[in-house]
Amino acid sequence: MIEELKLIVGSDEKILYEGKPNKKCYIFESIFNPLLPFALIWAIIDFGIIGGAVLSEGPDNMLFFLIPFMLLHMMPVWIYLGGILFTARRYKNTAYIVTDRAIYVSGGVFTRTINTKPFAELSHIDLHRGIFDQMFNVGDVIATSNQLTMNGKVTSINISSISDYIDVYNMVKKLQTDIYTDIMYPNDKRPKENHGYKTEY
Repeated sequence: MIEELKLIVGSDEKILYEGKPNKKCYIFESIFNPLLPFALIWAIIDFGIIGGAVLSEGPDNMLFFLIPFMLLHMMPVWIYLGGILFTARRYKNTAYIVTDRAIYVSGGVFTRTINTKPFAELSHIDLHRGIFDQMFNVGDVIATSNQLTMNGKVTSINISSISDYIDVYNMVKKLQTDIYTDIMYPNDKRPKENHGYKTEY
């Protein structure tokens, strides 16, 4: 997927980092996600109702209606299990590239989505390390946009579960600071000789 992602990178851009998330951490985070306790409670209740209906001596037509209804009612459980089953495909489609101009992230299950955020649109960079990140010695670099969506929400682009998170964080932070400062304090309308904020971009 990285080779396909490289095709999106502009010819005038220099690739500074390329990678994928840590596979073990990615799988653990897919299994132990916030939906897990909700799906477990939901499954216990629904299977209890189905089991009680099967063990009771009620009319057959009631079971004929109740079991399909309860299986449909268990949709949150099926969504959770489906997320786990498609983890391998999601991992295959996930890749990251950082250039001297932007961050590129690909993902998706059945369809492939590529998100791009130029450094000129980023307001700040954060570093996040969850429980599994610390367990597998990886981290997430979160780049937040300075532009709002039509709904007024702030968007971000994440480079998640990578082993060299410190290096990538420092690199992305420097690129964002340099380029954003160059835009806020224009440099002679960008002539060939750059008089801006210590930049070469």
